[in-house]
Amino acid sequence: MSARRSTRAPILTGLLLLSGLLAGCGGYDATRVPEPPAAEGTPITQPTTPPECGEATASYAPTGALPGPSELPAGSTMAAIRERGRLIAGVSADTYLMASRNPFNGQIEGFDIDFVQQVARAIFGSDDPRFIQLRVITAGDRIPLLQAQDVDIVVRNMTINCSRWEDIAFSAEYYRSGQKLMVRQDLADEGVDSVDELDGVRVCAPSGTSSLDNIERLAPGAVVVPAGSHTGCLVKFQQGDVDAITGDDTVLAGLAAQDPYAVVPEQETFTDEPYGIGINADDVDLVRFVNGILERMRTDGSWRASYVRWLQPTLGQGAGQPQPIYGRTP
Repeated sequence: MSARRSTRAPILTGLLLLSGLLAGCGGYDATRVPEPPAAEGTPITQPTTPPECGEATASYAPTGALPGPSELPAGSTMAAIRERGRLIAGVSADTYLMASRNPFNGQIEGFDIDFVQQVARAIFGSDDPRFIQLRVITAGDRIPLLQAQDVDIVVRNMTINCSRWEDIAFSAEYYRSGQKLMVRQDLADEGVDSVDELDGVRVCAPSGTSSLDNIERLAPGAVVVPAGSHTGCLVKFQQGDVDAITGDDTVLAGLAAQDPYAVVPEQETFTDEPYGIGINADDVDLVRFVNGILERMRTDGSWRASYVRWLQPTLGQGAGQPQPIYGRTP
């Protein structure tokens, strides 16, 4: 395949709003917590598969029904968070559709933020912003901040793997992502929808990432163009310097939503990226509690509602909420 070059004029649109929104972070002063009404308990299903290091997604099973906010066990991590008056969550603010700042109201919102709100609702009986402190962090901050107990949870499109289990704990898998391609609409129309179709195609990926390594290994005929970040790749894409971008499908969904000339074609992922909520390794009770929340989200349809709102318009129906694997012991 000969190299393809964009014929359209560069369009660095106003929709590229993420790069200017990285500095701020949501935060709220500690507030005395009103006593909310007790929530009804939620039955818990407990599929069990013995965890091995090769089964990194295995987590701690919930213990019985999910307790209501006024029924949190004394001395538990959840009770301590409630006493403090706010849940502290490490999040992104520049991953559009997953967690990014809305320029009109200043709030960080997206698929990941919905999970933070669910945890706050389970602890406080409300997801009012006064009960939530969103701490904007980098990918490199995630494990150190959890280990230092500077945040209670990290919900930042974080892949579960065995190496990370040595440092922190994870909830059950809440989303199965994977590496895909985003291409110009004309290339999608020509059938460019897999790594086998990339000969001569200029593909961007962030420097120092597994996405870059994977595309160099799997598509040796592609012209790989690095950038500092996926946002940097989008700038190159809009300026006509590259024809495609590769990364997790969740990231690509946010990029495609910002450019009318971009599309994420129907395709198989060429890596597996199981996302989990990161938690301090000592807070096993909080892991079990969060897994109970994920079970409730499956039962009451709130997981599906979040997916439909944020990701389905770009990624399609999807495979649904991953089935949990339990059996890990402290």
